[in-house]
Amino acid sequence: MDRPQPGARLLRLRGPGVQGLTGGPLRLGLRVGSPLSHLHPTNPCTPPARRTHRPDPTSEDSTMTNVTVIGLGIMGLPMARNLIKAGHDVVGYNRSRDKIDQLEEAGGKGASSVADSVKSADVVITMVPDSPDVEGAVTGPDGVFEHAKPGALWIDASSIRPDVAARLSKQAAEKGLRPLDAPVSGGEQGAIDGVLSIMVGGEAADFEAARPVLEAVGKTIVHVGPSGSGQTVKAANQLIVAVNIQALAEAIVFLEAYGVDTDAALKVLGGGLAGSKVLDQKGQKMLERNFDPGFRLQLHHKDMGIVTAAAREAGVTIPLGAVVAQLVGAAVGRGDGGLDHSGLFKLVEELSGRSGR
Repeated sequence: MDRPQPGARLLRLRGPGVQGLTGGPLRLGLRVGSPLSHLHPTNPCTPPARRTHRPDPTSEDSTMTNVTVIGLGIMGLPMARNLIKAGHDVVGYNRSRDKIDQLEEAGGKGASSVADSVKSADVVITMVPDSPDVEGAVTGPDGVFEHAKPGALWIDASSIRPDVAARLSKQAAEKGLRPLDAPVSGGEQGAIDGVLSIMVGGEAADFEAARPVLEAVGKTIVHVGPSGSGQTVKAANQLIVAVNIQALAEAIVFLEAYGVDTDAALKVLGGGLAGSKVLDQKGQKMLERNFDPGFRLQLHHKDMGIVTAAAREAGVTIPLGAVVAQLVGAAVGRGDGGLDHSGLFKLVEELSGRSGR
């Protein structure tokens, strides 16, 4: 057995173009210790190749898969559409019928219940708001665990507590399923464009089996460790994003107070060390005061609760994260939870006495 080494290293997986020395596909996995893991490729001599195109669903090498998507919201519906485009047979379930209708218009099939949706699925993807929603979908007499066929992959793309992800993964394995926690980052536009960043926890072999499906919805796809690890990395992601949104909001209020050409300012800031995807995707929304939701503040509030609780449990101090978590909570408390998380800007304006300017 490999012994874990300090210093986890993550590998960006770019798709099926990687070849080993023998000409076959190079299989990558992690031998995981606690709390850190190390990379253990079967062939360390060959670097990963960049995926330049999606698999052609009409080619002989294509893998046609029956995929069920449970939760057809802001993220789940575009993900399901991209799975259809990649050639998979997609069945969807959602509590509101209009989302199912939209899936059917895109070429998918609707289901009347969770149980009905998963009965023929090779892969089941859950994309719902919170830990209780995931538990409600997968446990109980009408849930995924009772009705999915043995050997099916269960991929939870929701953002939930790492401990809940680990517990549900164990229950899924006991039912003969292959669980992966695979939360995503990239927001609504990333889901539409199929370029999500996906952080995956679970068995390395299950990750490899799921890769063709994950590649239909994501661009940066990384196995980060055992069950629960994907959710831990997602919590860190949400911490970084929230702090960046707060800093950007403060910077724009500051620039506007001095009458600077803010469009020009964001352009030059974006080209320097201050540049970020948060600036690129959220800066203009703040300038225009357009907070139509791509990722709602109330969901980021939930995620900040996850990361602050997990940090406390680990004995880790996150002072900036704690302050921003309170600011996000205040924005939600004042009734802005349905806005995009860039709507945190409104609170910064108010605290600066510049609301409505």
